[in-house]
Amino acid sequence: MTAVHVPGTPVIEDGRLVSTSPATGAEAGRLPVATAEDVRRAVDRARAAGEWWAALGFDGRRERLLRWRGLLARRIEEIAELVHAEGGKPVADAVVEVVTAVEHVDWAARNARRVLGPRRVRSRLVLAEFSAHLEYQPYGVVGVIGPWNYPVFTPIGSAAYALAAGNAVVLKPSEYTPVVGQWLVDTFAEVVPEQPVFTAVHGLGDVGAALCRSGADKVAFTGSSATARKVMAACAESLTPVLLEAGGKDAMIVDADADLDAAAEACVWGALTNAGQTCIGIERVYAVEPVFDAFVGKVVERAARLTVGPDDADIGPITMPSQLDVIRRHIDDALSRGGRAVLGGADAVQPPYVRPTVLVDVPEDSAAVREETFGPTLTINRVRDADEAVDRANALSYGLGGSVFGRRRAVAIARRLRSGMASVNSALTFAGMSTLPFGGVGDSGFGRIHGEDGLREFSRAKAVTRRRARSLLPSTTFERTPADVARLVKAIKVMYGR
Repeated sequence: MTAVHVPGTPVIEDGRLVSTSPATGAEAGRLPVATAEDVRRAVDRARAAGEWWAALGFDGRRERLLRWRGLLARRIEEIAELVHAEGGKPVADAVVEVVTAVEHVDWAARNARRVLGPRRVRSRLVLAEFSAHLEYQPYGVVGVIGPWNYPVFTPIGSAAYALAAGNAVVLKPSEYTPVVGQWLVDTFAEVVPEQPVFTAVHGLGDVGAALCRSGADKVAFTGSSATARKVMAACAESLTPVLLEAGGKDAMIVDADADLDAAAEACVWGALTNAGQTCIGIERVYAVEPVFDAFVGKVVERAARLTVGPDDADIGPITMPSQLDVIRRHIDDALSRGGRAVLGGADAVQPPYVRPTVLVDVPEDSAAVREETFGPTLTINRVRDADEAVDRANALSYGLGGSVFGRRRAVAIARRLRSGMASVNSALTFAGMSTLPFGGVGDSGFGRIHGEDGLREFSRAKAVTRRRARSLLPSTTFERTPADVARLVKAIKVMYGR
């Protein structure tokens, strides 16, 4: 019997995952659904391929990763159109996503040797007869469970760094964007045809669970906090280490000396890009009393100009149809509890779209303030001063990113945010900065992708000592004498007893 397709909702027909556009319902592609045994076999194949890949060394991997980077750059329009067709994201937003992903592939490839290569480490005086060496070795096989909202940038943020570190990667793309995920591994195979170093398995949540239990040496997950807990529990069965990039409820703080035009522009982008379906998107704003009204007016004026629709619009459809109910609930709850809609409101949800909605005077204990909305909505509340803004921003269990606008105190305020990242006088920019780590705290997860920390995240530190001389202060031997112990005690008192 043929399944009835709800636009954007994945279904399985005859053992294949059918992906459709949330805007039009047009089919984007069909991919075979993996069984648990299929996933185990994929990891086994990847393990053998990973040995070959690791043996290429940093230079061999760099050359191949840069070839993949070049392919991605040359075919940027192709993958952007596919992201649009499958997930509904406006093509311009998809282009920005791919550009950022290309930059990360380039940085990871070029910097892996410097960050992870063998190096000499200084010895300490007590063990001066030994030399110390450090290197970072690949785990082997890294499983990557990717999201649908940034189906190119986010998986590459883990995969490119894992590959540069010498691992093979098995990707489980979101069931909402599997065709994009398959495109990524297919293009990698074009430049690395020798071995299945980067492969994909497809299906629903059970396939992700199978990847956690497949024998992969590490799992990197991006998605909701609730699913992150399930991934961690499944991986805990075999003590498989995990990297979790989970949900967020990021705040922007607008101080009294902020450039309000710049703040409003960044706020509208940070809150509404990708229809608000951004884990680091701005969902809350705290503006200090003296600038609150002016700031709200500037935000509303800019947001009201945005177009909503399937093609050439600023804001596309909500990719996951079930999220529409969450967005509607948050808006209704905010309004029923005294909040005001200065743009959009109760009738903003018009499936599969949601029109930009700006809410003010929303109680801090409402769903719209405390829960991740993942839609083109925004709450803006007035605060007495920046100290109150920081307290409110830090009041939630999430801690992913954040933004601060101001002059004199902006950097100091940003440092006080309980978050893994922060942008000063901009929004979301830390995500594109390949030299910086990306990740959160609290319910937003742990571990880091991107930057030097991202390369080390997919490597095991290996410490090696080598004797180079006779011990002047022998201690780690049963051949030591009472005189040796006395000299050791005397030396420690001289060095550290002051």
